[in-house]
Amino acid sequence: MDHHHLRSVGDKKVFSGFTTAEMEKMDRILKESGKVPNSGVVKRLTTGFNRSAGRAGKPLLKWTEVQNWFLDRPKNLMSKDTSHTVPNNTLPAQEACVLKNMNETSDISKGEKFIDLSKLEFEAKSSDGAWYDVEIFITYRYISSSGYEVLVRYDGFGPEEDEWVHIKNVRERSVPLEHSECNKIMVGDTVLCFQEKTDIARHYDAEVVDIQTKLHDIRGCRCIFLIRYEHDSSEESVRLKRLCCRPEY
Repeated sequence: MDHHHLRSVGDKKVFSGFTTAEMEKMDRILKESGKVPNSGVVKRLTTGFNRSAGRAGKPLLKWTEVQNWFLDRPKNLMSKDTSHTVPNNTLPAQEACVLKNMNETSDISKGEKFIDLSKLEFEAKSSDGAWYDVEIFITYRYISSSGYEVLVRYDGFGPEEDEWVHIKNVRERSVPLEHSECNKIMVGDTVLCFQEKTDIARHYDAEVVDIQTKLHDIRGCRCIFLIRYEHDSSEESVRLKRLCCRPEY
């Protein structure tokens, strides 16, 4: 894997390998909230960046690099308007939440319904079996034979990749764990695992088959997790950084 690009500013090294889309999103968060986001928000944002199409073929970001960007950003770019600050309340059930928000807070733009749910952080299961972050829900429809479907635009993808997804294949975004939280993963749990091959890298659901508990060191968690992917039943041994867990953990 390539090393992250750094530029020196005095004695401080500042990461400069963000894409334009990533910087625009971070700018938007600063302007809407008027303050530097907390570490939990930064970690979830970093996970979203690493899972977006725009980062394909590029080194994975560290959450500290994203945090440093917010800390180093000139304060005059931060709006004092905090009316868009998102409350830290728990999301309701996925189906009711998606449809309720689309009905009540969607904007009309060129005849289509759009709602920016990036702050609510959903992910959807595509027809290829992999999970992708949802940038916006465009509209929805009801099919008598199968129920509700939503038209989603994936984070980092253009309109040509919009896809109809059954509402049952939309859920609150999976989250990474701190090194100290590896004991929250149990054998039999379903996790979201980053599968990286020479030609493709995607996130798939997987079952934890076995856990080799290792003594942590300065690098953090060294435990090894044997997982079995649900989409093809293949198995792989991975570290904690490759895994994301469901929010209820």
